[in-house]
Amino acid sequence: MAVSSESPRAYAGSFDELVRSVLPEAARRCPGFARRLDAVGVVADELATVADLDRLPVMSKDDLLDVQRADPPFAGLVAAGAPIRRVFQSPGPLYEPELDRSDPWRWAPALRAAGFTDRDVVLNAFSYHLSPAGAMFEEAARAVGARILPGGVGNLELQAQACADLGVTAYIGLPSYLKALLERAEAAGLDPRAWPLTRAFVAAEPLPPSLRVWLTERVPVVLQGYGTAETGNLGYETEALDGLHVPADALVQICDLSTGEAIYDGREGEVVVTIFEPDAPVVRFGTGDLSAWALDDTTSAEPTPRIRGWLGRVGDAVKVRGMFLHPRQVSTVMAAVQGVEDYRIVVDRINHRDVLRCELVPAPGADLDSVARDVRARVRDGLRFDIEVRAVPEPTAADGPIADVRTWE
Repeated sequence: MAVSSESPRAYAGSFDELVRSVLPEAARRCPGFARRLDAVGVVADELATVADLDRLPVMSKDDLLDVQRADPPFAGLVAAGAPIRRVFQSPGPLYEPELDRSDPWRWAPALRAAGFTDRDVVLNAFSYHLSPAGAMFEEAARAVGARILPGGVGNLELQAQACADLGVTAYIGLPSYLKALLERAEAAGLDPRAWPLTRAFVAAEPLPPSLRVWLTERVPVVLQGYGTAETGNLGYETEALDGLHVPADALVQICDLSTGEAIYDGREGEVVVTIFEPDAPVVRFGTGDLSAWALDDTTSAEPTPRIRGWLGRVGDAVKVRGMFLHPRQVSTVMAAVQGVEDYRIVVDRINHRDVLRCELVPAPGADLDSVARDVRARVRDGLRFDIEVRAVPEPTAADGPIADVRTWE
């Protein structure tokens, strides 16, 4: 039976009390947030409703990088003495604190909506190295009472064997990695259809229909979520498969690209997030992702409204294997490479997996093997990606140093 979830405007209004009670306290605890308010003439104690947040410019990831560099490590956006359990590094580098809270990234409701319970044995195949994804989903799985196999990325054959030996019932990670895991298992003579693996929660990259079909032939339930390293859970599917329900414990808005004002009528805009944490407020953070409210009825029992999923990017950054790749990061890394006359970084997708290659024009007299080794090492160290290097007469024209040629059929 079709039902209507809460309207986007009513959902936003449900955060009015948190605006009044949390944000003034956050300004007192966090000097960086107080400075941000002062810069636009906003008095914290006068913030009364979610509508008042439109007075603050949206903060982009580049803005956050700039203020962290000016006032390391957290730009005064974390309270002195805040209980920090872990610190993560995303490309930039951008440093993200994890507060000592249960399920601090708030993914447990998404896992419950996907059917995860305390009876599950979960393979967590998100990275545990510097980036927060592995830890954030481990905390969520712990919050629902599940047992966790901390697989991370790599060692596919060992992970496949462990899934068979331990009776893994659920998977968390990239959809492309799940495909690779299942293929490796089949190649090793381990039939995944004989495992008790019945559900998967995937995130950090698109899930095109063809890949979902391939996966669900082997894992009956495959649902996806959407979030960022800075903000955690911002949306999740249910078995209705009709969009991503926004969380009840963080304010997700769709904002006009020109004015920054919140919009509620189904038009496309930027996904902007506010998290009401007085020790580490995230206020009007622009993800750089485009989406829109889904205003049709749903068969899902989740009460919060839905967004239509990822509809593209606002700026020039692209998401590759769950991490953002910024043109200025590429330019900084490549500027240190000797023997390159011109180049572009190509983001492609082969067999449902993101791949990077550097198409470069060697400088006269440069040793290509030496240049290629240098590029691969610097990209691995500076951007945390493996890359193929290919010499070309001239790189195909691209608007900037990154060319995204992926398709998502």
